[in-house]
Amino acid sequence: MARLEEVLLDDSRPALLAAHSLGCHLVAAWAAHTRHSGRVLGALLVAPPDLERPDMPPQLHGWRPVVKQALPFPSALIYSDDDPFCTPSVSLALAAAWHAEPHAAGAKGHVNGDSGLGEWRDGRRVLEALASSRTAAA
Repeated sequence: MARLEEVLLDDSRPALLAAHSLGCHLVAAWAAHTRHSGRVLGALLVAPPDLERPDMPPQLHGWRPVVKQALPFPSALIYSDDDPFCTPSVSLALAAAWHAEPHAAGAKGHVNGDSGLGEWRDGRRVLEALASSRTAAA
């Protein structure tokens, strides 16, 4: 969290955040504590894991409790129908808590390099839409 804060403060340009897996929870935790969220145009949140699962490894317990408050910037959450780390229903609940627009990617596993997405133009389109929606509103 401290590093994200530092990077955003070192650069005066507006930022787009793209986060994967635990990074999604990092964005939510950072947004709940920072005074600099206005610098963020939007956030693409991809494949957040369910940190409240009973089989979560002990080394990840420090990520609890899960931050479940609305993000102060536009966001989209992309989830997979067969992610081994998070069910679609938990993904949708996180999207609702964070006020992120949910996007189902289909059966893509943990939505990563092994998902066969290549350059992943759909993800890029969602990120660009977040940037343009915030820019248009300004």
